[in-house]
Amino acid sequence: MKIIILGAGQVGGTLAQNLAIEANDVTVVDANERKLQNLRDRIDIGVVVGHASSPEVLIQAGIRDADLLIAVTNDDETNMIACQIAYSLFRTPTKIARVRNNAYLTQPELFSNTAIPIDVLISPEQLVSNYIYRLIEQPGALQVLDFADGKVQLVAVKAYYGGPLVGQELRFLRQHMPAVDTRVAAIFRRDHPITPTGNTVIEADDEVFFIAAKENIRAVMSELRRLESPYKRVTIAGGGNIGLRLTRELERRYSVRLIERDAERCVHLSEQLQHTIILKGSASDQDLLLEENIEETDVFLALTNDDEANIMSSMLAKRLGARKVMALINNPAYVDLVQGGEIDIAISPQLTTIGSLLTHVRRGDMVNVHSLRRGAAEAIEIIAHGDERSSKVVGKTIEEIHLPEGANIGAIVREKDGRSEVLIAHDDVVVQTGDHVILFLVNKRFTRDIEHLFQVGFSFF
Repeated sequence: MKIIILGAGQVGGTLAQNLAIEANDVTVVDANERKLQNLRDRIDIGVVVGHASSPEVLIQAGIRDADLLIAVTNDDETNMIACQIAYSLFRTPTKIARVRNNAYLTQPELFSNTAIPIDVLISPEQLVSNYIYRLIEQPGALQVLDFADGKVQLVAVKAYYGGPLVGQELRFLRQHMPAVDTRVAAIFRRDHPITPTGNTVIEADDEVFFIAAKENIRAVMSELRRLESPYKRVTIAGGGNIGLRLTRELERRYSVRLIERDAERCVHLSEQLQHTIILKGSASDQDLLLEENIEETDVFLALTNDDEANIMSSMLAKRLGARKVMALINNPAYVDLVQGGEIDIAISPQLTTIGSLLTHVRRGDMVNVHSLRRGAAEAIEIIAHGDERSSKVVGKTIEEIHLPEGANIGAIVREKDGRSEVLIAHDDVVVQTGDHVILFLVNKRFTRDIEHLFQVGFSFF
């Protein structure tokens, strides 16, 4: 596939790396020559220096025969104009744009072929806000990923001493919870993947990915660690786009304090929020945190645009007694350095956004793609089509499907009589056409094999 990416920032660079590895023809456009050179030194891509919405620059990048344009510059208007030019002048088949300004996003009639022709809108702030909200909903989880409109979740937890299943073989899980159906999709032990079988023994400190219906998640978590009580009090540092979006959702169910250092922004926040206490000041101000009883906070979230400020305020909040701290980290090099120490969870907006973009790039009828383990692994939701003659998966049991190494089917969601039925993927479950199949890939380089596996043969037509 010939793909043009506009913007060589963190999202554009990470996306280019992902797509180039999958043997796509990728060209990146940016006005910053140094950023482009750094990318080209690391990966095999084409680069063009220039303004992203210039027709001449787009022609130089190969827009005339491009299959896909992905506009992820830091400027909403540039992204929108680039999509307009790609459609009006070159009839580019698919156009994806990152749009941050909520004033645009709340006007859906703006985005159509008769207005601004964008096929897929990506809002990183909304994606990150949703991701954090799910973490708060499931206390103790390291990652929570939705599939099938939230009916199924893939959850990562760290196994602790004292968990009923820790030190035992996985096959005993069914005995421990006869009324709950679940499947362990993968285990990472000292950063190395282990393909789980019934004889696999869970060890303390294992990072365990399991899949289950949403209502069963806490029951499964209780087998791997002491179950944490639900969060009630949340403190957020940073009243930017992510902080505001998240607070809007949280204040309906939680007691929220929001710390913002800019006086004008504090006034704006107070007008937008109904039940949140707005505090003007710095989240790194020890006296302010103590005055606001930080030791009674269940979750401290550092969501400013400054990685260093987020790291320092999170570490301070933890030392002063906050139960759980999470920090937004834009620099991928920092994520592994800080997570698991004083900071419980480091949130990478790039990885959250990349998964959503990849959903629309991949071949096959993919509904969701989630990037895991700093981009090394993936979780995919793909729809099975065809019949027993035309498909390599339809009509076959899970056991009969030839999956690539390290791939694991975790669950199937099936529409039946107008209702969604969640089937955990045991060996004797038969895949039917229209099923939403949820897979975990320990190594994302096998993604193309999954695409081929779910392709429909000519006999279907």
